[in-house]
Parts: sequence; structure tokens; C-alpha cells
Amino acid sequence: MRDPRMTQLADILINHSTKLQKGEVIYIETFDTPDEMMEALLEKVYEAGGVPLVSQKSWRVLRKLFMEADEATMRLVGEIELHKIKSAQAYICIEGFDNVTETSDVPADKMALYTEHWWGPVHSEWRVPKTRWVKLRWPTRSMAQQAEMSTERFEELYFKTCNLDYSRMSAAMDRLVAMMERTDRVRLVSPGTDLSFSIMGIPAIKCAGEINLPDGEVYTAPVRDSVNGVLRYNARTIYDGKVFDNVELTFRDGKIVNATSSDTKALNEILDTDDGARYVGEFAIGVNPYVTRPMLDRLFDEKIAGSIHFTPGSSYDTAFNGNRSKVHWDMVLIQSKEWGGGEMYFDDVLVRKDGRFAVPELEPLNPENLIG
Repeated sequence: MRDPRMTQLADILINHSTKLQKGEVIYIETFDTPDEMMEALLEKVYEAGGVPLVSQKSWRVLRKLFMEADEATMRLVGEIELHKIKSAQAYICIEGFDNVTETSDVPADKMALYTEHWWGPVHSEWRVPKTRWVKLRWPTRSMAQQAEMSTERFEELYFKTCNLDYSRMSAAMDRLVAMMERTDRVRLVSPGTDLSFSIMGIPAIKCAGEINLPDGEVYTAPVRDSVNGVLRYNARTIYDGKVFDNVELTFRDGKIVNATSSDTKALNEILDTDDGARYVGEFAIGVNPYVTRPMLDRLFDEKIAGSIHFTPGSSYDTAFNGNRSKVHWDMVLIQSKEWGGGEMYFDDVLVRKDGRFAVPELEPLNPENLIG
């Protein structure tokens, strides 16, 4: 018998996240995800009158493909995947990771072929701007281990975060959106961090279950050349299967002029991918009440209540600051008291302290007010 939480999640994905309409094509791409979840999605697609296009992939198989593929191979695969996504009006991606570092030993030049000929044309240039899309993880034992939780407890957390009342969250986000859109200067202060930048004139976008699950962030972007100071991230981060800790970035007039981490050499190689990788494309505030600590998964970690993420690389068209890059790397700073605390100021007004909103109009976004 299928877990009823899968059916509830499928309903959210089809009817809330992608809002699938009769006759529309939806491309569903899964990675190491149970067949039962795909079946639940297909049931909801057919109930909505949609047309499913499905692809089930394995990270272990993809690693082998990446290791051996030459440019011609990767270009061909990218062209086929691009044809698929161009056929669809909506897209769902569910990623399970039996081993989150499965691709960590793929050489950088091979991953560059994937980025240039597959990820870039299919996802950055088409899927993100031209489809209604949503991405989420699948709760695996590997993820439970990353989160330092039992498999059962992690599954409970997963379905709570993904199946919460996003309509309630969305309504509470409206005041934060309005406040960010009338703000010029932002300042972040935490242990090892003192960073200032402008967000004037750049839209603020709420994310309440339409793009990612779990969801719970409001994002914008800094004015490209306005970022100055130091930011020390306190959550581990992962990029192309490589794990980084103690990342510290120094900014001067928008550009990352110094970058250190547990693997400083690899960090700087990524930041040297192109000119835009050393500028920031996103500033976002996390508010999901069920996500309280990092688990080395960006889709979860960037939603942590009391966190921000400040993202080297490309900006989104919806909050565009002029920065383009093949890189988009969401790195997370948690400002809750348990993680060292910190303050966030909008135009010199303290709006959040130690991870809790400190002005009355934003208090509905504090965790106890989002949990029904």
C-alpha cells in the first residue's frame, strides 16, 4: 500500500506548484526515486487532464556517463534533453541521493562539458525562464545520515516540510516582500560577518511551494557592484559533489576578492569559472519553520528559519541584477541564537535578531506562527 503522504505530495506538486492544466505536457524527471512516487504523480497528472513525459535516472549511472563522455556525446544528450523540455509547459524534478558525493570524483573538465552542453541550455536557458517548474529532493538513508537523524525521523521531517500549508506561508510573506522592495541598504552582522549592500530597484520574490519543495524563502538580488565587507558562512555547502566548510568571502565593490574554505583551491577554481561567478546573483531570507539546521542539501538548507543565503553567480530573470554566470551557488548563513546569532538591518532598522523577526509586521513569519 502506498504511503498516503506521497499522494498528498503529488497533489501539491501537480495542483499547487505547477498548476497543471488540461492538455498541458509535464516533464517529470526523477533521480533514484521510488516508482511509487512516480505512480502517485501520474495519477494526479491524469486527474488534471495533463500529458506526462517521464524520465527516471540514476546518479550512479550518470557518474559513469560524465566520466567517459566526450564533447560530442554530451552535446547529443543535451540536445535530446532540450527537445524534451521544449515539449513541456511544466516540469517536476525529484532528486534522491543514495550517495550525495556520487559525482565528487568526476574531473572538473568533464563536469564543465555537462554544464556547457546539458545543464546550461536545458535548465538555465530554457527550463527556468520558460516553464512552470518545481524541484525537490527525495528522503533517502543518505540524506538522513547527512542530517544526523534516523531514517524514520528524517522522513517525518521531510513530509512535514514539504506538505505544510503553503497558502498560509504565502500570505505571511507579502509584508516581507513589500518591505524589501522599499529598502535600499541591507546590512548583515554575525560572528565573522559584516556585510553591506543595496537591493534598491530589484524585485523581491516570494517562494511558497511553487518552485522548490520544501519551500520558504523570499529572494531578491544585490545591486551588482554594491556589495562590500566580509561574509562567513556557517553551514557546510556542496557543489558538484564536493563538500566545503568554513567558507569566507571578502567583497569589494561587488566582486569576491578573497575566498577561503576547507578547500580553498577548489573553491577558487569554481569562482573562476567565468567573470560572473565572483559576483552575487541572489540574496534570500529563509523562513521554513520545520527546517532548523543544515543537512548538506541546498534545497533544505536555504529554507532554514533564521537564515540567509548569498549566492555567487547568476541572478534570476525575475530579480535580475545584470549578473550572468554558469555558476549559481547558494551558500547559507544561519543567524539563529544556536548558530551564533546575528542581526539583519534594512536601512539601519533592525528587522531580524538572532533569527527572529523583530518588527511587528513581520512577526507572522516567525516559526511558531507558521506551524498550524
